[in-house]
Amino acid sequence: MLDKKVSDLINEQITKEFYSAYLYLDFSNYYYDQGLDGFAHWYDIQAQEERDHAMLMRTYLLNNGVKVEFDVVPKPDKTYSTPLDPLEAGLAHEQEVTRLINCIYRAAKDVDDFRTMQCFDWFVKEQGEEEKNADDLIKKYKLFGGDPKGLYALNQELLARVYTVPSLVL
Repeated sequence: MLDKKVSDLINEQITKEFYSAYLYLDFSNYYYDQGLDGFAHWYDIQAQEERDHAMLMRTYLLNNGVKVEFDVVPKPDKTYSTPLDPLEAGLAHEQEVTRLINCIYRAAKDVDDFRTMQCFDWFVKEQGEEEKNADDLIKKYKLFGGDPKGLYALNQELLARVYTVPSLVL
């Protein structure tokens, strides 16, 4: 049986992962409204990844005999004035998720819960990738977004993104 603090943190994180999906769908809606379908597509895939993260954590809890308790997923409350705004909000959000994942990992480490630590090794690595991708997207936008041809090319690049199912074995 998992430590109560660890399982409570994972239960809370499930809701936060679903919030991440809502937030990224909100970003996507903004980009569709702006005519940037590639940016929208990129965040549609981000939303799918976040839903998958929530489901992986749910499965982990269920596989360890823990009751999963869903909480209310808050509505995103961000407003965007420029196409750069969601990109910067996305990086800040990923940094916060990294902090939350680290808290779960630390709680598992504190009680010698090596199984949870091993599972969350994947999420720690994933967060490094998420932060790098968000930062790279900001850099690309700052380099190319001010030029219509550059923005078009970047939008096309993002439109080509293909969803990959996570490979975490629980």
